[in-house]
Amino acid sequence: MVGRRAPLIIGHRGAPGYRPEHTRPSYELALAQGADAVEPDLVASRDGVLLVRHENEMSGTTDVASRPEFAHLRVTKEIDGRELTGWFTEDFTWAELSTLRAVERLPRLRPGSAAFDGLFPVMRFTDLLSLLSEERSHTAGLVVELKHASYFSSIGLPLDELLEIELSESRMGPPSPDRLVIESFEKSVLERLHRRGVQAKYVYLLEADGTAFDLRQRSGAQAPTYAEELGDERLAALRRPPSSATGAGAGLHGISVSKSVILEPSASGHVDLVQRAHAVGLAVYCWTFRPENAFLSPRFRSGPPGSFGRWRDELEELIEAGVDGLFLDHPDLARAGRPLEAEG
Repeated sequence: MVGRRAPLIIGHRGAPGYRPEHTRPSYELALAQGADAVEPDLVASRDGVLLVRHENEMSGTTDVASRPEFAHLRVTKEIDGRELTGWFTEDFTWAELSTLRAVERLPRLRPGSAAFDGLFPVMRFTDLLSLLSEERSHTAGLVVELKHASYFSSIGLPLDELLEIELSESRMGPPSPDRLVIESFEKSVLERLHRRGVQAKYVYLLEADGTAFDLRQRSGAQAPTYAEELGDERLAALRRPPSSATGAGAGLHGISVSKSVILEPSASGHVDLVQRAHAVGLAVYCWTFRPENAFLSPRFRSGPPGSFGRWRDELEELIEAGVDGLFLDHPDLARAGRPLEAEG
């Protein structure tokens, strides 16, 4: 790896390998373990407060299902084409949400984290911004993911507007591309933020298969799949700035893909994706590195699902591929494994 830059180490929802995700202790631990940046997922409350939650359906990550005062709010909805039943952030005010406590999403695999169930409250985005503004963590970056942007816009809670307001009022000061990355599985919300003049690096998230929801809404069966968007022509178009006349181009700074697209290129059909993206000026982020056998690529597994497999080998392979940013549930492993030291 002579001359290769070490990737940005991003604490994925904090350090959820050790503490329930999206809680203050999870983020504090990620920063203490040396993460270069942390990644909050953002959804909205009924009264327009941005919350740090992986999904707007909360039954898997909070104690809401055990709270009888909220039993009447359990509903079934269609979110991005999928029917879900549970408790949704947009049906609660912040005052109600602030009474909930976080629980571990994967208790069988991560009993150590589950030991903290019920101890930590749900966070607002402003709470995380305040944490990052503290002196001891003032250099840490922020990688913000906007979840279900089209859905939230359809119910009068546009995440781009809410984000712009909260960033402008933050103690972090004016947003800076040096510290702020904004990402989404929907390019349209990134384009809206770009037009609003929010200063950040914009990164497009792509699944290994399927089609972006905003593209399906706009173009139906004619919408390109995520895999097609990673072809050479469309990859280059992602880097072009949007045209005020036509809206063509996305003006993106990078893409963020599942690690399977990089580790199993024969399955994804995209050999040398990192090199091709770099050639058109796009950075490449990769998600999500987890050391448990349940999450490692099959060739790196060794032992039962909850134990650590050959994680150093998988981590080394991702670094060798040349990724620019890497999301980890255990940020300390990036340092302990030592493959991230740039040489030469």
